[in-house]
Amino acid sequence: MSEELIEMTPVEQEYDASQIQVLEGLEAVRKRPGMYIGSTSVSGLHHLVYEIVDNAIDEALAGYCKHITVTINPGDTITVTDDGRGIPVDIQPQTGRPALEVVYTVLHAGGKFGGGGYKVSGGLHGVGASVVNALSEWLTVEVHKEGKIYQMKFSRGNITQEMRVIGQTDKHGTTVTFKPDPEMFDTLEYDYDTLHTRMREQAFLNGGLHITITDARSEKGESDSMCYEGGIREFVTWINRNKTALHIDPIYMVGSKDDSIAEIAMQYNDGFNEVLVSFANDIHTPEGGMHETGFKTALTRVLNAYGTKYGIIKGEDKVSGEDCREGLTAIISVKLPEAQFEGQTKQKLGNAYIRTLVDGIVNDQLTEYFEEHPATAKAILEKAMMANRARELEDFARSVDVLIFVAGANSSNGHYLFEYCRKVQPRTYLIGNAAELDAHWVEGAATVGISGATSTPRWLMEEVAGRLTALRQPHTDTEHPTTLAS
Repeated sequence: MSEELIEMTPVEQEYDASQIQVLEGLEAVRKRPGMYIGSTSVSGLHHLVYEIVDNAIDEALAGYCKHITVTINPGDTITVTDDGRGIPVDIQPQTGRPALEVVYTVLHAGGKFGGGGYKVSGGLHGVGASVVNALSEWLTVEVHKEGKIYQMKFSRGNITQEMRVIGQTDKHGTTVTFKPDPEMFDTLEYDYDTLHTRMREQAFLNGGLHITITDARSEKGESDSMCYEGGIREFVTWINRNKTALHIDPIYMVGSKDDSIAEIAMQYNDGFNEVLVSFANDIHTPEGGMHETGFKTALTRVLNAYGTKYGIIKGEDKVSGEDCREGLTAIISVKLPEAQFEGQTKQKLGNAYIRTLVDGIVNDQLTEYFEEHPATAKAILEKAMMANRARELEDFARSVDVLIFVAGANSSNGHYLFEYCRKVQPRTYLIGNAAELDAHWVEGAATVGISGATSTPRWLMEEVAGRLTALRQPHTDTEHPTTLAS
């Protein structure tokens, strides 16, 4: 790399007050869309739909909305309809303009700043509807309210039709149709599966809410209507549908304090992977936050306390948080006023008191559940202990060139640990008993013996202990590595 400094060309124009720009109305959104929807790629395109649907979900959280429909129309326009109260259409006192106009044209305007419209909501910043409007080539909103249908139209954030009454109705709710602006987005084609996944997620999180999504771009377009009375318990069961569960029914915990509520559903399976999905006011928080921290801390504490109390964990042994979550599928959903998200796209929850709420719920209710279901508690704890042993063995597998497992045909633990090690050391081989060691010896190999007669793995069992010293010595037979069953 050249050590020469790049000489910057000075700006000749004076830097004075004339250089300071003030972006009016929704200009800021069109100038820096990534600040509001993350990006102008396909993810940002779909985020427009999420913002409008989140407003409908807020009506469901308030107890007024029972049905939401999302339609991908020909030409990749989107229509979202709900049967909530309908956006207010009367005059907003501060601006002297109809509230419907204010919601769609003014940033940080809405009913979610403590004015009594909503106790909890996902749309906390008051920018969702106006951002979608700013980034749409055109947008039409219709409100069914108090026997009348109110309509207003926009283009790239500007009003093209003032609010007016276009008919009578006996319904209530809001319908929004918009076309994303080709000037703003890299692609304009919506993916049905992406939207379907999000809508299914929302249906799980709001037990009893009906959500229908339809792809009307072709005659054979897909459609699905979803309603899950079991809420997040059904969510966990659905995620684990192709896995073998350690216990049939998900463990469900719920609690509240003041206006905040937290619910957790969890179920273990026989796999290795952890699936922990968290939400705050029905907004997915992929980077976690305080609700996840409280859950993880309490889960680890409860499992260790139960294992120590009943002698399953002995001495100074402990299972780590990672061990406790192996094979776990869990959904954490919290609903709270004044949620503190990081950024408009709401990746992480920051309210510290939610950690204490979730921790207390899991600590008390999971402890009680384990006392009432000792067989399930034992199965979960033994899986965590097995994960702990597996991680120790995994570190050992990384340190050797070849690893030979000695595990009887009936040793499920041995086969489990063998598969675990093979993830990090491809040259891991499995043989049935110690008598086969000589026939399958590879120079430089390390061996591990697993007892098939006990549920707890025993390193270097007596059956092979006498051979281990000899196996560390040079051996002349190196012709058999490919004959080992893997």
